[in-house]
This record gives sequence, structure tokens and C-alpha cells, in this order.
Amino acid sequence: MLTKKQHELLMLINERLAQTGISPSYDEMKDALGLRSKSGIHRLITGLEERGFIHRMPHRARALEVLKMPEETAVSTPAAGGISSNDIGFDAKVIHGDFKSLSGVTPANEAEAVELPLYGTIAAGAPIEALRGESDHVSVPASLLGHGEHYALEVEGDSMINVGIFNGDTALIQRCDTAENGTIVVALVDDEEVTLKRVRRKGESVALEPANTAFETHIFGPDRVKIQGRLVGLMRKY
Repeated sequence: MLTKKQHELLMLINERLAQTGISPSYDEMKDALGLRSKSGIHRLITGLEERGFIHRMPHRARALEVLKMPEETAVSTPAAGGISSNDIGFDAKVIHGDFKSLSGVTPANEAEAVELPLYGTIAAGAPIEALRGESDHVSVPASLLGHGEHYALEVEGDSMINVGIFNGDTALIQRCDTAENGTIVVALVDDEEVTLKRVRRKGESVALEPANTAFETHIFGPDRVKIQGRLVGLMRKY
């Protein structure tokens, strides 16, 4: 079974091969599917290849071959590389998701993925430079997210290892500007540095606590720390 985006991309590739004999470029695929990053196209192509729908021919740029189409699909008359309706028909068996990619709204099928902006690296040790501009996207299972706006950060450092946050993890963050004591947050310090720590307030002081005894807790005045989000999930590659 294909996701909606996988189906759209497969139809685009097959149509272009039927018309010109050449598959569309990654930029053309990205624009046609309304994605903001070519990494999303790479993920879709990999998924189609793993499911046996397309084949990437080695050592040739833009060389894709459509091996099959989903069952009961009618497609256009082929030229080089395309598959015709005489070969196979199609009934679009697609996983539909009516969520907004950054809203955190969970779709009916929680196996569908949400594309979140990946805002670079955040230190789980000493604070680093403020959040950078959006540079990429990451696919996240919708079941890991709740309501609201979300983004992702790559963790760097080991000051939070005692709560299971390791160097190289992808932290899933829900945007917010307040958090209860004990919450792990993205904290902006002095309007120029960000860090991932547990926040605790006592009187007028704000403490940013690590979860590793090798690191110290830092205490700031109330005007020096701004909450930019709270940790809601982690993703890890092995």
C-alpha cells in the first residue's frame, strides 16, 4: 500500500517517462508535490524502490525505471520507460492523511508521517548559538506528536544521558513559551544561546538542570531565559 505522496510521485514519474523517456529531476518532483526539501523526495523514492515499484539505474543521472503500478490504475499511453493501461490497471489504494504537516494534528492513520522542519543542532551540554534558520526536514510518525506546532533538533552532547537523551538523537519539540517545573525544554539564554535542559524555577531564579552528574546546573535571572519549546519525543538511528 502506498502513501498519498508516494502514489503522486509514482504517477508523476510514469507520466514523464511516457511523455519524454526521461524522469523528472528532484527539483521538479519537489515542486510538483509541494515539498520544501529534496530530502523528502529521496525518502519517497527509497520507499517506492523498496516496495518494488521503481528501480534506480546505477551510474546514470535521473535514471528511474517504473517496474509496476498499483493494481487497477489506468495510465497514459507509454513511450520509453512508461507502463500503459494495457499492462496494468489501477485503483488508487492510498493512505490518506488530512493533517497539516506542522500542526501536530494526529491523522486517522497514525502510521502516516509528518514532515517537520529540522532546525540544526542543539547542545545537550554547554549552550550553543541560537536556533538557526530552517535547513532541512525530517519525517516523524504522527503518533509521536500531539496538538500544536512542532519542530525537530539534532542533539549534540551527553549532558542529558541519564534521562535517555543521547548524542545524535533527534529531539521532537512542541512550541511553547511556558513549562512546568521539571519539564525538559529548549531554553534560549540571553537571546543568543539555546540548550536542551530540565527547567526549574524558585522565586525569581531559573535553573537549567542537566541529567548527568559530570555537568553543573546553571542558574539565571528571570529575564535571561526564554522557553522556546518542550521535549515531546525522540528519534534515534542505530
